[in-house]
Amino acid sequence: MSDGTRREARERALSLLYEADAKGISADAVLAELPVAPPPFVAELVLGVEGNLDKIDELISRFAIDWTLERMPVIDRTLLRIATFELLGRPDIPTGAVISEAVELAKQYSTEESGRFVNGVLASIAADTRHD
Repeated sequence: MSDGTRREARERALSLLYEADAKGISADAVLAELPVAPPPFVAELVLGVEGNLDKIDELISRFAIDWTLERMPVIDRTLLRIATFELLGRPDIPTGAVISEAVELAKQYSTEESGRFVNGVLASIAADTRHD
């Protein structure tokens, strides 16, 4: 899968998880409402976040110093969840690629400060969970 296609998949996963959060429904329910099934990598990200949410949120909470999950902007929290899932569940995707994609999406859809915040949290999570 090309980097551009992965970026599009991450953007789509971000959108779907954001929708689930906003509507207060499961990500599985959001996927079920779609008229056409998303590409496999999108579904993997969405369902992977949902299926591992407790572990993902525990890691984010541990490394997001002075920030609770509830206080984070929804976009930042959702990007952190997607990237943390990738760090945990997709060792074939290089750490640098996971982090830089999340940072770029944070800058694009949230704020410049969000890029630095996302980078710092993910770098700490990667150092704790990945040994590549």
